[in-house]
Amino acid sequence: MTTPSRDNIIPFPGRRQVNRILRFRIELVMMPYPTWRQIEVPEEYTFWDLHVAIQDAMGWQDRHLHLFTVDHPQSGDRAYFGIPDHSAFHGAGEIVAGWEQAVAEFFRPDCPPALYTYDLGDDWQHEVALEWSGRADPDGSYPRCLAGAGACPPEDSGGAGPFTQWLAEQVSDDGGASDHDDDESDRHFDRDRFDPAQVMFDDPQRRWQRAFGKQ
Repeated sequence: MTTPSRDNIIPFPGRRQVNRILRFRIELVMMPYPTWRQIEVPEEYTFWDLHVAIQDAMGWQDRHLHLFTVDHPQSGDRAYFGIPDHSAFHGAGEIVAGWEQAVAEFFRPDCPPALYTYDLGDDWQHEVALEWSGRADPDGSYPRCLAGAGACPPEDSGGAGPFTQWLAEQVSDDGGASDHDDDESDRHFDRDRFDPAQVMFDDPQRRWQRAFGKQ
Protein backbone atom coordinates (compact mmCIF):
# COMPACT_ATOMS: atom_id res chain seq x y z
CA MET A 1 0.00 0.00 0.00
CA THR A 2 1.32 3.42 -0.91
CA THR A 3 2.00 6.11 1.64
CA PRO A 4 -0.96 8.52 1.66
CA SER A 5 -0.60 12.26 1.29
CA ARG A 6 -2.85 14.76 3.01
CA ASP A 7 -2.03 17.62 0.65
CA ASN A 8 -5.33 17.43 -1.21
CA ILE A 9 -7.66 16.91 1.72
CA ILE A 10 -9.86 19.95 2.29
CA PRO A 11 -10.91 21.18 5.74
CA PHE A 12 -14.20 19.81 7.04
CA PRO A 13 -16.83 21.76 5.06
CA GLY A 14 -19.25 21.86 7.97
CA ARG A 15 -16.93 24.43 9.56
CA ARG A 16 -16.73 26.87 6.62
CA GLN A 17 -18.86 28.42 3.94
CA VAL A 18 -19.99 26.17 1.09
CA ASN A 19 -20.89 27.81 -2.22
CA ARG A 20 -21.93 24.94 -4.48
CA ILE A 21 -23.13 21.43 -3.75
CA LEU A 22 -23.70 18.06 -5.37
CA ARG A 23 -26.79 15.99 -4.61
CA PHE A 24 -26.28 12.22 -4.78
CA ARG A 25 -28.58 9.24 -4.52
CA ILE A 26 -26.87 6.14 -3.12
CA GLU A 27 -28.69 2.83 -3.42
CA LEU A 28 -27.51 -0.48 -1.97
CA VAL A 29 -28.28 -3.01 -4.70
CA MET A 30 -29.38 -6.65 -4.57
CA MET A 31 -31.21 -6.02 -1.32
CA PRO A 32 -34.48 -7.71 -0.28
CA TYR A 33 -35.95 -4.26 0.50
CA PRO A 34 -35.25 -0.72 -0.78
CA THR A 35 -32.15 0.72 0.86
CA TRP A 36 -31.09 4.15 -0.33
CA ARG A 37 -29.95 7.60 0.79
CA GLN A 38 -30.07 11.08 -0.72
CA ILE A 39 -27.25 13.33 0.42
CA GLU A 40 -25.80 16.73 -0.46
CA VAL A 41 -22.07 17.42 -0.25
CA PRO A 42 -19.77 20.32 -1.16
CA GLU A 43 -18.85 20.42 -4.85
CA GLU A 44 -15.12 20.21 -4.11
CA TYR A 45 -15.43 16.90 -2.26
CA THR A 46 -12.86 14.24 -3.06
CA PHE A 47 -13.66 10.55 -3.46
CA TRP A 48 -12.34 10.00 0.06
CA ASP A 49 -14.69 12.65 1.41
CA LEU A 50 -17.61 11.09 -0.48
CA HIS A 51 -16.65 7.67 0.87
CA VAL A 52 -16.88 8.98 4.44
CA ALA A 53 -20.25 10.62 3.71
CA ILE A 54 -21.64 7.39 2.21
CA GLN A 55 -20.44 5.37 5.18
CA ASP A 56 -22.10 7.73 7.64
CA ALA A 57 -25.34 8.12 5.69
CA MET A 58 -25.76 4.39 5.07
CA GLY A 59 -24.81 3.39 8.61
CA TRP A 60 -21.66 1.38 7.88
CA GLN A 61 -18.75 1.39 10.33
CA ASP A 62 -15.86 1.87 7.85
CA ARG A 63 -14.02 -1.24 9.02
CA HIS A 64 -13.15 -2.61 5.56
CA LEU A 65 -11.69 -1.56 2.22
CA HIS A 66 -13.79 0.35 -0.29
CA LEU A 67 -13.59 1.00 -4.02
CA PHE A 68 -15.22 3.44 -6.45
CA THR A 69 -15.55 2.22 -10.04
CA VAL A 70 -16.47 5.09 -12.35
CA ASP A 71 -16.25 5.95 -16.05
CA HIS A 72 -15.04 9.39 -17.04
CA PRO A 73 -18.03 11.22 -18.61
CA GLN A 74 -15.94 12.60 -21.51
CA SER A 75 -13.28 10.02 -22.31
CA GLY A 76 -15.21 6.96 -21.16
CA ASP A 77 -12.07 5.63 -19.48
CA ARG A 78 -12.73 3.51 -16.41
CA ALA A 79 -11.07 4.62 -13.19
CA TYR A 80 -10.82 3.17 -9.69
CA PHE A 81 -10.58 5.26 -6.54
CA GLY A 82 -10.00 4.05 -3.02
CA ILE A 83 -6.98 3.13 -0.95
CA PRO A 84 -4.07 2.30 -3.29
CA ASP A 85 -3.01 -1.33 -3.18
CA HIS A 86 -0.35 -2.74 -5.51
CA SER A 87 -1.90 -6.19 -5.27
CA ALA A 88 -4.86 -4.90 -7.37
CA PHE A 89 -7.22 -6.86 -5.14
CA HIS A 90 -10.71 -7.58 -6.44
CA GLY A 91 -9.62 -7.54 -10.07
CA ALA A 92 -9.44 -3.76 -10.33
CA GLY A 93 -6.83 -1.88 -12.30
CA GLU A 94 -4.67 0.80 -10.77
CA ILE A 95 -6.41 2.24 -7.73
CA VAL A 96 -5.94 5.99 -7.38
CA ALA A 97 -5.96 7.46 -3.89
CA GLY A 98 -9.46 8.80 -3.33
CA TRP A 99 -8.18 11.88 -1.52
CA GLU A 100 -6.26 12.96 -4.65
CA GLN A 101 -9.27 13.34 -6.96
CA ALA A 102 -12.33 15.59 -6.76
CA VAL A 103 -15.59 13.82 -7.59
CA ALA A 104 -17.08 16.67 -9.67
CA GLU A 105 -14.95 15.77 -12.71
CA PHE A 106 -16.43 12.27 -12.86
CA PHE A 107 -20.13 12.83 -12.22
CA ARG A 108 -22.84 14.23 -14.48
CA PRO A 109 -26.61 13.94 -13.96
CA ASP A 110 -27.01 12.35 -17.42
CA CYS A 111 -24.27 9.73 -16.89
CA PRO A 112 -24.71 6.17 -15.58
CA PRO A 113 -24.20 5.73 -11.82
CA ALA A 114 -20.80 4.93 -10.41
CA LEU A 115 -20.30 1.78 -8.36
CA TYR A 116 -19.17 2.06 -4.74
CA THR A 117 -18.14 -1.27 -3.23
CA TYR A 118 -17.70 -1.62 0.50
CA ASP A 119 -16.04 -4.60 2.17
CA LEU A 120 -14.39 -6.34 -0.78
CA GLY A 121 -15.09 -9.70 0.85
CA ASP A 122 -18.81 -9.26 1.52
CA ASP A 123 -19.02 -7.17 -1.68
CA TRP A 124 -21.70 -4.65 -0.72
CA GLN A 125 -22.40 -2.73 -3.94
CA HIS A 126 -23.94 0.73 -4.08
CA GLU A 127 -25.02 2.68 -7.12
CA VAL A 128 -23.99 6.33 -6.76
CA ALA A 129 -25.82 8.74 -9.06
CA LEU A 130 -25.52 12.51 -9.25
CA GLU A 131 -29.05 13.93 -9.24
CA TRP A 132 -28.34 17.66 -9.21
CA SER A 133 -25.68 20.30 -8.70
CA GLY A 134 -26.15 23.94 -7.84
CA ARG A 135 -25.83 26.68 -5.29
CA ALA A 136 -25.79 25.79 -1.62
CA ASP A 137 -28.36 26.99 0.85
CA PRO A 138 -26.58 29.85 2.67
CA ASP A 139 -28.19 28.69 5.90
CA GLY A 140 -27.48 25.01 5.26
CA SER A 141 -24.83 22.78 6.82
CA TYR A 142 -23.03 20.29 4.60
CA PRO A 143 -22.82 17.39 4.15
CA ARG A 144 -26.41 16.59 4.95
CA CYS A 145 -28.84 13.72 4.42
CA LEU A 146 -32.16 14.71 2.89
CA ALA A 147 -34.01 11.41 2.62
CA GLY A 148 -33.64 7.67 2.52
CA ALA A 149 -35.19 4.32 3.29
CA GLY A 150 -34.21 0.95 4.69
CA ALA A 151 -31.88 -0.03 7.49
CA CYS A 152 -28.24 -0.72 6.73
CA PRO A 153 -27.37 -4.43 7.06
CA PRO A 154 -25.24 -5.40 10.07
CA GLU A 155 -21.51 -5.20 9.53
CA ASP A 156 -19.85 -8.51 8.53
CA SER A 157 -23.17 -10.14 7.68
CA GLY A 158 -21.76 -11.90 4.62
CA GLY A 159 -23.04 -9.85 1.71
CA ALA A 160 -26.41 -9.55 -0.02
CA GLY A 161 -27.08 -13.28 -0.44
CA PRO A 162 -26.27 -14.46 3.10
CA PHE A 163 -27.94 -11.38 4.58
CA THR A 164 -31.16 -12.02 2.64
CA GLN A 165 -31.19 -15.61 3.88
CA TRP A 166 -30.51 -14.52 7.46
CA LEU A 167 -33.32 -11.97 7.27
CA ALA A 168 -35.76 -14.61 6.03
CA GLU A 169 -34.75 -16.87 8.92
CA GLN A 170 -35.37 -14.05 11.39
CA VAL A 171 -38.89 -13.58 10.03
CA SER A 172 -39.47 -17.33 10.18
CA ASP A 173 -38.22 -17.52 13.77
CA ASP A 174 -40.49 -14.66 14.78
CA GLY A 175 -43.46 -16.36 13.16
CA GLY A 176 -45.19 -13.02 12.88
CA ALA A 177 -45.87 -13.02 16.59
CA SER A 178 -45.66 -9.87 18.71
CA ASP A 179 -45.43 -11.45 22.16
CA HIS A 180 -41.64 -11.09 22.56
CA ASP A 181 -40.33 -9.46 25.70
CA ASP A 182 -38.68 -6.05 25.43
CA ASP A 183 -35.10 -7.38 25.25
CA GLU A 184 -35.94 -9.68 22.36
CA SER A 185 -37.69 -6.84 20.54
CA ASP A 186 -34.60 -4.66 20.93
CA ARG A 187 -32.44 -7.36 19.37
CA HIS A 188 -34.75 -7.81 16.38
CA PHE A 189 -33.43 -6.28 13.17
CA ASP A 190 -35.87 -3.65 11.89
CA ARG A 191 -35.36 -3.41 8.13
CA ASP A 192 -37.44 -0.21 7.93
CA ARG A 193 -35.55 1.71 10.59
CA PHE A 194 -34.01 4.84 9.09
CA ASP A 195 -34.37 8.51 9.93
CA PRO A 196 -32.35 11.04 7.89
CA ALA A 197 -32.47 13.45 10.81
CA GLN A 198 -30.42 10.98 12.86
CA VAL A 199 -27.49 10.83 10.40
CA MET A 200 -24.30 12.28 11.86
CA PHE A 201 -21.41 13.06 9.48
CA ASP A 202 -17.80 12.68 10.53
CA ASP A 203 -14.95 14.99 9.53
CA PRO A 204 -13.29 13.23 6.53
CA GLN A 205 -9.93 14.76 7.38
CA ARG A 206 -10.14 13.44 10.94
CA ARG A 207 -11.22 10.05 9.60
CA TRP A 208 -8.16 10.05 7.32
CA GLN A 209 -5.92 10.96 10.25
CA ARG A 210 -7.28 8.09 12.33
CA ALA A 211 -6.69 5.66 9.47
CA PHE A 212 -3.27 6.79 8.24
CA GLY A 213 -1.83 9.45 10.54
CA LYS A 214 0.74 8.97 13.22
CA GLN A 215 -0.68 7.63 16.45
